[in-house]
Amino acid sequence: MIFKDKVALVTGGTGGIGSAIVKNLAEHGCSVAFTYLNNMNKAEEIFLKVSEYSGKYKAYSVNVSNHEDIKKLMEDVLTDFGRIDILVNNAGIIKDSYLMLMKRENWDDVINTNLDSVFNTCKEIIPIMLRQRGGSIINITSIAGLIGVAGQTNYCAAKAGIIGFTRALSKEVASKNIRVNCIAPGYIDTEMLRRVPENLQITFKESIPIKRFGKPEEVANVVLFLASDFSSYITGQNIIVDGGLM
Repeated sequence: MIFKDKVALVTGGTGGIGSAIVKNLAEHGCSVAFTYLNNMNKAEEIFLKVSEYSGKYKAYSVNVSNHEDIKKLMEDVLTDFGRIDILVNNAGIIKDSYLMLMKRENWDDVINTNLDSVFNTCKEIIPIMLRQRGGSIINITSIAGLIGVAGQTNYCAAKAGIIGFTRALSKEVASKNIRVNCIAPGYIDTEMLRRVPENLQITFKESIPIKRFGKPEEVANVVLFLASDFSSYITGQNIIVDGGLM
């Protein structure tokens, strides 16, 4: 059990990648608090699946883009679990359109949910990790933030921002035994990707050297590595998980 007595907080814990992260951490001995926005049924389903493991688990309904909600979340998790050793910022949405057609609210919603949420959680958790004299923060970004995708200026801006944020914060807290890294998945087989038209899915798959989409568990395995002491000398990095696409 590499995470015995450790507590993780995972935002966006009910999505394809998020639920895989929650399950993987739980399987390896971590107690896990995870957030969701509206999908209570999915949160309950994940809770039941991880309950077979030995840790403690709880789901919280939270708007991650609201700073006051995040402050309350941190207080609740500390009350329920006693500590937070690992933070995984995974919450995210897409609202795609070409920039000249993009509604201002769609820009704001994506930036607030995907980027502001990372500010909110990290700002509140740093004092906690300072008191605990250590911790690991893992931010889920995307290769979209590195290569740019037409129709996703809002999403790409947010994901690129996470990478810069991660590198800057890692330098601020490295001497305090707090590590900050991010992961950039490529095309991962989730519900979001399955909504893409089949002809585009075929095109995407042909562009990947490994010739298949990634599995959510393959992203979750990198989270395990970055959250554990196996990566104790790694901080400020962006690990790309894309089957060789980039």
